Amino acid sequence: MAGSLVPCSSLSSKSILPCRSPSILSVAPPVPASLPAQISWSSNSQIGQRSTWRKGSRRLHVSNVATPEASTTTEARKLAAKEAPRPVYPFSAIVGQEEMKLCLILNVIDPKIGGVMIMGDRGTGKSTAVRSLVDLLPEIKVVIGDPFNSDPDDPESMGMEVRERILKGEELPTASCKISMVDLPLGATEDRVCGTIDIEKALTDGVKAFEPGLLAKANRGILYVDEVNLLDDHLVDVLLDSAASGWNTVEREGISISHPSRFILIGSGNPEEGELRPQLLDRFGMHAQVGTVRDAELRVKIVEERARFDKDPKEFRESYRAEQEKLGQQITSARVNLASVRIDHKLRVKISKVCAELNVDGLRGDIVTNRAAKALAALKGREEVIADDIATVIPNCLRHRLRKDPLESIDSGLLVMEKFYEVFN
Repeated sequence: MAGSLVPCSSLSSKSILPCRSPSILSVAPPVPASLPAQISWSSNSQIGQRSTWRKGSRRLHVSNVATPEASTTTEARKLAAKEAPRPVYPFSAIVGQEEMKLCLILNVIDPKIGGVMIMGDRGTGKSTAVRSLVDLLPEIKVVIGDPFNSDPDDPESMGMEVRERILKGEELPTASCKISMVDLPLGATEDRVCGTIDIEKALTDGVKAFEPGLLAKANRGILYVDEVNLLDDHLVDVLLDSAASGWNTVEREGISISHPSRFILIGSGNPEEGELRPQLLDRFGMHAQVGTVRDAELRVKIVEERARFDKDPKEFRESYRAEQEKLGQQITSARVNLASVRIDHKLRVKISKVCAELNVDGLRGDIVTNRAAKALAALKGREEVIADDIATVIPNCLRHRLRKDPLESIDSGLLVMEKFYEVFN
C-alpha cells in the first residue's frame, strides 16, 4: 500500500524507502537523597530551543528554593523597613541647653501653658531638641477615623461630625495614639495650612467637601515652626486667630466650615535674621534663650555624641533607651498628677506683683507663670508649689513680654530675676 512503512529487515540495502530509527530508551538517573523535596521529574526532556521531545525521557525540575541565608536577609529587611525612615536624635542625649529642654517638657506636661519660643545662635540644637521631643510625647485618646484627633470625652476638642454622632447616640470607636507633631514649612500656602473646600462638589452635590489642613492635623498636638521670624505675615495672622480661639474657620464662596485647632505652638529662630512680630511673640507662653557652648570639653562631648549618632543611629538610640523611658514615665506621671498640684494664694499675689512692677501688658504673664510653676512641681513629684519653682520658670514666662528699651543693655531675664528677688525677699 502506498505510503506504508515496512520493516527494515525486509528491505534490501539498495532500498531507498524511509524507515523509522529504533527507539532510544533513556533511563532516569536515580534521585540523590541530598536533593530537596521541591525537585520533581517530568516525562520529557528539552535541550535548547530546537530540541526534540523523546518518549520515555525524563526531565529534572528544580524550583526556586529559599535558602536559609535568603530567608534571614528578607526578615532583616522587613525589620529595617519598620524602623523610622528618619532616625530621631534622643532627647536625653542632648548635652547642655537645660533651659530649652525644661521649657519643652513643661509644655508637654501642661499644653495650656501656650507653647515656647526658642531663640538663639545658629547650630545650637534648637530644631534637634524640638524634633527629638517626639519620643517623649505621651498617648492621648482619639476617635478612630476623625481627621481632627477629637477627644471623645471633651466636647471642646470635638469636630462637628463627632459631636453630631454623639447626639445621635452612636457608640464611637476610640483608640490611643501618640501626640502628633506637625512641621509648618515656611513656603506653605494658606490653603495647605487652613484646609480647602471643594466648591464644585459643594455646589453640585450640596455636600461640604472639606480637605483638612495642617491646623486640623495639629489639633491636640504640637505645631512646630522653624525660623518662625521669617514666616509670612498672612500665615502669622492665621496662627494668631487659631491660637487665640482654639478653632480654625475656613470660608470660601459663602461656605463656612469650622473645626477645633488647639495646639502647642513651638517656634525657633535666630534673632540676627529678623525680629518677631510682637503680636505673635505674646502668644508664646514661654521664651527660651540658647547660646553657643563655650566650654571646650563640653563642645568635644557634643561633637563625639553626634558622630556616634551619625555612624549608627540605631545603636546610639538603643544606648539611651533606659533614660528615654525613665523621662517619658516622669512626664506621663506629671500629666496625671498635675490636677492635684496646688499653689498658695500668697505666692500668686507675689507673682502678680512682679508682673505689675515690670509693666507687663495683659494678664498672660500671670497665668503662664502659675501654670508653669505647677507643671514643674508635678514633674518633681510634689503637690505644692514652692518659691524655687517660681524662680526657675518666671524668667522664661516674662522675658519676652517686657517692653524693649533700646538704651537698656541688661538682659530682660536678669531684670525679671532682680524684681523677683525684690518681691520674694
